[in-house]
Amino acid sequence: MPNHGKYPDELRERTVRMVLDRGHECGSQWAAICSVAEKLGPKPETVRLWVR
Repeated sequence: MPNHGKYPDELRERTVRMVLDRGHECGSQWAAICSVAEKLGPKPETVRLWVR
């Protein structure tokens, strides 16, 4: 089933990988989510849903 969302699958995959890789550096998963969201563009809540 194709993705009909606003963001391409490649961006979603990259974003989730970055959050998981940076979780220990940022001190919490939420801090990592906010950091990555700021760099790549999606809102933090969107990134949180992708990670979940």
